Amino acid sequence: MIRTAICDDEAKTRAYLSALIRAQPYSCEIVEYASASDCLAEHRRIDLLFLDIRLHPFGGYPDGMALARRLRERSLAVQPLIIFVTGYESYVFDAFDVNAFQYLLKPVNEGKFAQVFAHAVEQIRANREHPQPVRRLALQFAGESRSVPLDRIYYIESNNHKVVVHLTDGEFSCYAKIRDLEARLAEQFCRIHKGYLVNLSYVEGYNRTELRLTGGQRLLISKYKYQEFVKAYLRFLKRGAGL
Repeated sequence: MIRTAICDDEAKTRAYLSALIRAQPYSCEIVEYASASDCLAEHRRIDLLFLDIRLHPFGGYPDGMALARRLRERSLAVQPLIIFVTGYESYVFDAFDVNAFQYLLKPVNEGKFAQVFAHAVEQIRANREHPQPVRRLALQFAGESRSVPLDRIYYIESNNHKVVVHLTDGEFSCYAKIRDLEARLAEQFCRIHKGYLVNLSYVEGYNRTELRLTGGQRLLISKYKYQEFVKAYLRFLKRGAGL
């Protein structure tokens, strides 16, 4: 059973999304909310939340983004996957801050919905098999939001107004600021240079001038970042050892 929820202040949109969910080849429970306050008040366990970014102000929570932040602040065993539904593509960049799984533009295309829903179900089932939630990073890539598991990222490289995300199985470029990603990924990543944000899980060795990653990749370490990196790396190793 996939526990789904729809939070949108337009009754027609809620009805349409509910119909699309029922048309999918999965057993689903559906609950609808007309406001962020209604959703927060129930404390219902949700696997998948379809959320309108621009909810009308009600009960102290002005929009869907505020609701998403409140949900992310809760101590939940498994966080719900959030799929933003919006008529404004410019708002999609805000979804990165709350690690949204995907977004859909209104009017929602049935084929696109089915594709996104199937991917969400795969992730939900994977989360159930592995109780520890997989940490992911949502980034804008080729006009779509791409959600990447952190464990697949070697390092992130700044390149003008973009970043290049170097993965264990390739790379891609996207619009983002490396300093914003640094703040979001502080526990597992460290800025070793103005141009590099490194996944500490893949550090194999280092000295005062360069760092070596698993697989042999070498990156420069800024002399201004060296001490900060060493402290961050030791903290990371201690957490991994349970110390």
